[in-house]
Amino acid sequence: MSRSVELIVEGYVRLNDRDALHEILSHRQDLLRQLVSVTGIDPRQAIAQVSEEITIIEAGLATLAPE
Repeated sequence: MSRSVELIVEGYVRLNDRDALHEILSHRQDLLRQLVSVTGIDPRQAIAQVSEEITIIEAGLATLAPE
């Protein structure tokens, strides 16, 4: 899924759509908080995946010119 997120982030960066990037970042951060509190299963792989996606999104945001 990371490649998919990379392509989405690249598209939003090309469009200079900071709001969309902040929205997907917020969604991934909420998802990460939920995964950390999961019990009964081992969420480590999902946590690693979401953390990687957050890194990709933050890198995309960093490439945009400051507001």
